[in-house]
Amino acid sequence: MFSPSQEEHCAPNKEPVKYGELVVLGYNGSLPNGDRGRRKSRFALYKRPKANGVKPSTVHVISTPQASKAISCKGQHSISYTLSRNQTVVVEYTHDKDTDMFQVGRSTESPIDFVVTDTISGSQNNDETQITQSTISRFACRIVCDRSPPYTARIFAAGFDSSKNIFLGEKAAKWKNPDGHMDGLTTNGVLVMHPKGGFTEESKPGVWREISVCGDVYTLRETRSAQQRGKLVENETNVLQDGSLIDLCGATLLWRTADGLFHTPTQKHIEALRQEINAARPQCPVGLNTLAFPSINRKDVVEEKQPWAYLSCGHVHGYHNWGHRSDTEANERECPMCRTIGPYVPLWLGCEAGFYVDAGPPTHAFTPCGHVCSEKSAKYWSQIPLPHGTHAFHAACPFCATQLSGEHNCVKLIFQGPID
Repeated sequence: MFSPSQEEHCAPNKEPVKYGELVVLGYNGSLPNGDRGRRKSRFALYKRPKANGVKPSTVHVISTPQASKAISCKGQHSISYTLSRNQTVVVEYTHDKDTDMFQVGRSTESPIDFVVTDTISGSQNNDETQITQSTISRFACRIVCDRSPPYTARIFAAGFDSSKNIFLGEKAAKWKNPDGHMDGLTTNGVLVMHPKGGFTEESKPGVWREISVCGDVYTLRETRSAQQRGKLVENETNVLQDGSLIDLCGATLLWRTADGLFHTPTQKHIEALRQEINAARPQCPVGLNTLAFPSINRKDVVEEKQPWAYLSCGHVHGYHNWGHRSDTEANERECPMCRTIGPYVPLWLGCEAGFYVDAGPPTHAFTPCGHVCSEKSAKYWSQIPLPHGTHAFHAACPFCATQLSGEHNCVKLIFQGPID
């Protein structure tokens, strides 16, 4: 709809096939300190010049640590399941010419394609707010994409380290399936939620599940790192669909397919909507000064003309210093238009196009952060429960990860046009 035509390209000078993109929730178009190398807020998965996927082949049952080490040093990919001090099952993996593999995790080592760190809500991630103890695994998960149409993408827990190993120690949850193959879960788990009805304004939240190392789907454990696995969900798969959410216990990623992105607004489109709102010259109903959303690259500094809103009623004003009530909290103000009392915050345009479910005008704000996007996008994210900590779930603003509050988690904005 808003992107250039995305036919499949085969000629060497054309763009490679795009499988999809991973977008980290809680960032508004880039990381606060800027995107750098493999650490950024959005990562595109393209067909590799040469397949790098792997598939299981030989299984070894080993009784000595030395033998286990010998196998894992062969330079082949392998997964080791330590059952006891004197028994380890090592599954060797062999090259798969039909798939491409992409790895996500906290480690900056070379096997990780997309480096993800803990998201701090409110998006105030600067060097002072370093997480002391991250809960994201160094080698958190891997996404395997078919190299031929329809380019199906599948997710698996755990990633191969620099020595091409995945190692599930004695304490990790692991088991042998009825068909004989070994499987397990990572310490804090990889959770996935597929929305019902894809990623559109009609979608409804699906059920959060846990994905195993071999890609099977399980109900959630009692707490994030409990030893006991959930129940196998036989009629669900690890295939990612447009709008699937992947939670790595500290950061949540949104998967967008190439086709889904084709129907999503672009950065240019959001900029056009911003200019359209500003061209209508909305005014502060009290100060009568003209308001304007700041340009997208100045999305962190409150400007003089910036629109502010009362989040209980949605009335948009310019910044002013009255309306404080001694009997309310510091940020609670009384709206001069309708006398409703509630938070009074600057409005920020949601700039990460990947979070929009449609291309509607920015008419709604999330409460209490004030990020603005289309009505359908605001309503969609307002109903999505995102994992928080070890066993809580709550809705959050996709642009800054702030926990949502208020009656509906978002509010319709009431702009006043120019009087002349």
